[in-house]
Amino acid sequence: MFQSKINQKMNVYLPLKLILIVLLFCFSIIGNAQTETPKDSISNKLNEVIITQNKNTFTNTNGNIKVDVANSIYNSIPNAVDLLAKLPTVQVSSDQESIAVIGKGNPLIYIDNQKVGINDLNALAVADIKTIEIIQNPSSKYEAEGRSVILITRKFSKKDSFRTEISEVASFKKNFNNYLGFNSNFKKNKLELKANFNYNRLNPWEGHSIDYQISTAEIASKYDVTATTKRNQYVFGAGLFYKINEDDYFSFSINSKLQSDTFPINTITDNKNKEVVNNVVTFTDNDNKKNFVNSFFNYQKKIKSIDTQIFTGLQYSNFDQGLFTEVNNNFNDTQFELDQIRDQKFQINYFSGRIDIEKKLKNDMKFEIGGLYSSADSKSDVAVFYTETNQNELSYYDFKEENLSAYTQLSGKIKKVDFSFGFRVENSNIKGKFRTDELPLLDKKYTNFFPKAQFSYPIDSTKSISVNYARSISRPNYSSLSQGSTYINPYFLYARNINLGPTIINEISTTFQYHDKSVKLSYTSAKDPVHNSFSFDDQNNVMTFKDINFDKSSGFTADFTLPFTYKFWTTTNSLIFILEKIEDHTAAFMASKPYFYYTSNNEFKLPKDYSLVLNFWGLTKQYTGVFITNPRFIADIAVSKTFYKKWNCTLSCNNIFKNNIETEEFTINTINSKARYVVDNHLISIAIKYSFGKVKETEFREKNDENQNRVN
Repeated sequence: MFQSKINQKMNVYLPLKLILIVLLFCFSIIGNAQTETPKDSISNKLNEVIITQNKNTFTNTNGNIKVDVANSIYNSIPNAVDLLAKLPTVQVSSDQESIAVIGKGNPLIYIDNQKVGINDLNALAVADIKTIEIIQNPSSKYEAEGRSVILITRKFSKKDSFRTEISEVASFKKNFNNYLGFNSNFKKNKLELKANFNYNRLNPWEGHSIDYQISTAEIASKYDVTATTKRNQYVFGAGLFYKINEDDYFSFSINSKLQSDTFPINTITDNKNKEVVNNVVTFTDNDNKKNFVNSFFNYQKKIKSIDTQIFTGLQYSNFDQGLFTEVNNNFNDTQFELDQIRDQKFQINYFSGRIDIEKKLKNDMKFEIGGLYSSADSKSDVAVFYTETNQNELSYYDFKEENLSAYTQLSGKIKKVDFSFGFRVENSNIKGKFRTDELPLLDKKYTNFFPKAQFSYPIDSTKSISVNYARSISRPNYSSLSQGSTYINPYFLYARNINLGPTIINEISTTFQYHDKSVKLSYTSAKDPVHNSFSFDDQNNVMTFKDINFDKSSGFTADFTLPFTYKFWTTTNSLIFILEKIEDHTAAFMASKPYFYYTSNNEFKLPKDYSLVLNFWGLTKQYTGVFITNPRFIADIAVSKTFYKKWNCTLSCNNIFKNNIETEEFTINTINSKARYVVDNHLISIAIKYSFGKVKETEFREKNDENQNRVN
């Protein structure tokens, strides 16, 4: 979250240096590689014939992009969040706490059949991922929360096998980061077992500065903050998959991430309040822990007599975070004095159960119906000791949310028109209460109706056009609804907001598909969108920065997806033109102007089985009515080679040109702000992966289960 001001100079020779490093890497490996000696004799017995086909890493269908992770260079990326950041239209925040799809906001994320969050991604081994699909127009069988879906499908083996991978990734950013991983898979007949363990030793650096003025209070303040973290991560998981027969299965999996951080935060502040000027140096010593565990149980059964398939799933998650902070301030070059001690704890338990029923009708019609129940209980405890007054401030806040939803959907084909029509009904019951209060602070009950419809008409064998309408909801995550805060300086706090509400979105779009290329036009309107805001406490002279619900927003997008292949070069390109307008009665409205986002993923199949990947993306300057953000351009390059079918080596360089500064300007509640973030995303990494084990030649026969990846 915190990024520091740095003097950044563009090095025009950096691309030449990078190319030289890549060439040296390739030549050194070629020099060390040994030529395999052919066998003296060949057996007359032909055991099997293997037909191979070059498979594109990216495929596009009606603007939905699917990525083959398992068979591409992307499987060398050390964690799932960094992997998503490489994909077209996907943006990961600088603190890696949230994910957005350009023009779509925060997506729903699914691993196989279950909805997950950012913590699940951090606990997922990349070696377990088969494919990732970005679904732009999810149907009613998906939950209504989110306008897009990122569907992650894990690998399951078809052959009896035992396989283990050991990986090591050395990453050189501003500081050194190391990732060590172990992933194992065993399959015998109908039973498959999986296990993974990763140890990550990370040293992320963050920097941030804000310059703001409050004209009504005659206050001008500027701070510059940096933080260097020492982080230990232990990521582990285990899973069981049992194929009862060709149509039925059950699976169980559990994954966890245990994380401990120590991160001192250094802040330099110049604050002017009328005629009083203070220069403050703030040092906060922070110890943080984040422990997360998640478990799934899925069962699928097909009733052949009525041609109906039933899926049931259970999920349980627990997240436990504790932050202990000591704050020391030095006013006007005097001496450091202990100001306060902060002890903050947050814990949440989440449970969900779902059932989905699918019935095939005549004429290729399909009827689906299902339901979901979810429950979340969180506790947020804050204790602050003020040394000046020798007093404790204690606050205990409990939050509970229950959601009950049902959906129905009919899809099929009438003459040439493919259609899908359905709706969801979701009932929410929310209560939030401080333990010292008699009455709850929050007591909300509401029911929402979410219709969705899609029609697709094939013009001919190469062209089609589709129309889509959807109503959806975006809810804040549970951590955002706690009472935690981060101390920056005596005048500034970052805080969460227990009063955040959901956002309701309506969208209509049309897509034209020609072969694997597509053009999509869409219009979106949102009520109560969530954005950053300031509030000023003139009694205590403290500014608070937090998310609030704005009045409304609207936007128009034109999305072009243009993949093509030429000989050894495969590329997927996206170009999105966006006109977005955000409005709120507390904010000064500025111009809303069109801007565009572009991304290009390029893969080159080189001689001797080398793979070279060049990715780049950019955003032009954004004027969205309230916020103005700077243009950005990021380019990444990686080269990979597999030796003897067991060793894989990958050399990567991210953000080649060191464009790691983000800026944002806005005026809210008469507070004018200019923020500057420095993102530590320039890195050079070396990844080595060793695989061993054996795979039997005979293959267990099974049909491709199209519904294994169903999400509801």
